[in-house]
Amino acid sequence: MSRSDAAMPPEHWRYGRHLESLAVAPGADAEAEVAAAVLRDPDPVMAESAVVTHLDRRAARLLADDGFPAWARAMTGVLAGRAFPERRLREWTLLKAITHGEPWSAAELVAASDWCQRTAAQSLTSLDALVLLASSARTRRVRNAAAERLRRRTVV
Repeated sequence: MSRSDAAMPPEHWRYGRHLESLAVAPGADAEAEVAAAVLRDPDPVMAESAVVTHLDRRAARLLADDGFPAWARAMTGVLAGRAFPERRLREWTLLKAITHGEPWSAAELVAASDWCQRTAAQSLTSLDALVLLASSARTRRVRNAAAERLRRRTVV
């Protein structure tokens, strides 16, 4: 343990170690096993935070990858019964469907969290999704971001 690790509260130290363990897991099944171990940490809030941070990092990298569905299936079982991580994975799956032109539900996007709508407005290129967000997103910030993306799209 380094001097800086010793000065750090134990949950901060464990959070960092959990993120490292998740990042180096070799493959979706091993990653799911590590996530299950992290979720057994005695501090459930910190454990879920570490897993969601990892989900965000991994899903962003896998969004355009054919490995996303297998990864999402592996993670789904581990996250069962944990509302926030389950929702985040569902929202990443929605973003993937929209990104790849797969079937998706307008109602699901409108009901999605502010985080999901904000991420969609900033990163998606789907005309249908941007039009929906520009008119029906929950926050003015997301509506404006989607509308701006649509304006830039027509200018280019």
